[in-house]
Amino acid sequence: MKQNILVPFDGSANATEALRVAIDMAKAFNEKIVLLNVQPSYETPHTKQFFSKKQIQEYQAQMADEALQPGVDILKKSGVGFLSKTRSGDPREQICAEARGDSAEGGVCKGGGLRMIVMGSRGMNAILGSILGSVSTGVLHNTPCPVTIVPYSC
Repeated sequence: MKQNILVPFDGSANATEALRVAIDMAKAFNEKIVLLNVQPSYETPHTKQFFSKKQIQEYQAQMADEALQPGVDILKKSGVGFLSKTRSGDPREQICAEARGDSAEGGVCKGGGLRMIVMGSRGMNAILGSILGSVSTGVLHNTPCPVTIVPYSC
C-alpha cells in the first residue's frame, strides 16, 4: 500500500509551506514524510581541477544539512515520522527519480510506496519559472505519482 509523502525541501518559504501542508496530510493518513534535498552535482571539469571528489561531497553534505535543518526541526515538533534524504543533480530529475525508486538503496517507492509529492510552487531559484517554478513544472510533467503544488501565502 502506498503510504509515504515526498516533500522536496530547499529551505525556501514555499518549501516550508508545502511541508506544513504535507504534515497535515501525513497526520490525517497516519503516514510518514520523506524530506528530500537535491544539491547541484558540481561535476564539471573546472571543479574537478580544483577540488577533490571528497571535498565536493563534503560541501554538498554541508549545504544539504543546512537546507534540511529547518524542515527537520518542524517535523520533530510535529510528531510525524520522517526520513531525510539527499540527492545530487538536476532537481527535476532527482525528485522524479526518488519517486520512481531509481537508486542503489531504492527510492521511497520501494516496498510501501509513495502516495504523492507535495512541493512548493517556487523554490530558492524563483527567477527561472513563471507562474510555477521550473522545478515544479518539470516534476509535474515527469513524475510517476500525483503532485500537490502549494503556493506560498504571505
